[in-house]
This record gives sequence, structure tokens and C-alpha cells, in this order.
Amino acid sequence: MMRPFKVFRRNFTSSGISLQTKYSQLSEAQRAFLDRSIRVDQAGELGANYIYQGQYLVLSHTRPDLKPIMKHMWEQEIHHHNTFNNLQVRTRVRPSLLTPLWKVGATALGVATGLLGKEAAMACTEAVETVIGGHYNDQLRVLANQFPVDLVNEAGEVEKEGVQSTELEDLKATVKVFRDQELEHLETAVEHDAHGARPYWLLTETIKLTCKGAIWTAERF
Repeated sequence: MMRPFKVFRRNFTSSGISLQTKYSQLSEAQRAFLDRSIRVDQAGELGANYIYQGQYLVLSHTRPDLKPIMKHMWEQEIHHHNTFNNLQVRTRVRPSLLTPLWKVGATALGVATGLLGKEAAMACTEAVETVIGGHYNDQLRVLANQFPVDLVNEAGEVEKEGVQSTELEDLKATVKVFRDQELEHLETAVEHDAHGARPYWLLTETIKLTCKGAIWTAERF
């Protein structure tokens, strides 16, 4: 039996509206989607955090001119990671069972691409952020189109149909901000010679495929 999405259900039915009305409960499918989304977003931002950490460890010594750029992007990833960590705790969503693997794999990817040079590191960033940006866009479409709830009064009568709760609007706003920052990282990578990596296509497509596999796995395990 699926664990109830307890905190979200409680908040979605009570916060931000009068005492005489409440939000109707989310369906099992909606709660399951939120559960998976928060788990994979936390795992993904954890991975991005460790990738940038590995790259910064190398490039801060081999390419000190890149330190401000790398540090800025890394600090944003730390913020993303911390945000989803806190949301995961609040909503009692279990973390991915493979969290230790994500840490090791992401650090190895960051260090390896850093050692290959600036172009490879930037190509890695481009590939990772392309997948993450697309993932967030897909998530936002589902949240916008498949999460209407009703406002119900104490008598059980529906007062307004098809609204979205304050908490869900806040979640969408957070995902939008993070998506835009990830896409900024992508643009920064292209501006700093990501396409100069060799072999560019093999490197980026391999990393994209790895990221997509990690997303699929983190959603489920």
C-alpha cells in the first residue's frame, strides 16, 4: 500500500483559506506524483551539487579564471539541493534508496570532466542542464494541468471547482525559478566553449542518457 502523502494532504486542505472552507483531498495518483517528484528533484539537485563540487575541485586549480563562474553555479545548486531537502523532510517523502550511489557517481563525473578540461566540464554542464530543464518543464505541465482541487464548505458542498492550493502554487513557483537557473547554467556552458569538447556528441549524449536513467531510477527507488 502506498504511504499517504500526509503533510501535503493536510496543508492542501487547510492553508490559505477561511475556516469555513477547505481544499478537497488529492487523489492517490496526485499524491503519488508529488511523492515521486520531490524524491527525484531532491536526488537530481543532490547530483548537480556533487557534479559542480567535483568540477570546482579540479578547475579552481587548473583554470582559476573560471572560479567565479563555477562558484556561482555551484552555490545555486547548493540552494536548490537544500530547498528540496527541506521540502522532503516537511512532506515525509523518503529519499532515494540509491543516494550514496548518486553522490559517488556525481562526484566522479564532475572530477573526470574537470580533468578533461574546461570544454569537457562545460559540455557536461550543458548536457546535465538540458535534461534537468526538460524534466522540470514536464513536471510543471503536470502540476498545472492535473492538480485541480475544489473548495468545499463545512457542509460538504463545493463552493468553487478546479482551483489550485497555495502550497501547490508555491511548489510550481519554486520549480520555475530553479528551471530558469538551470537553463542559465546551460547558456553559460555554451558561452564558455562547451561545443569545443572532443568528442562533443559522444560525451554529451552519454551524459544525457545517464541523467535520464538516473531520473527514472530515483523516481522509483
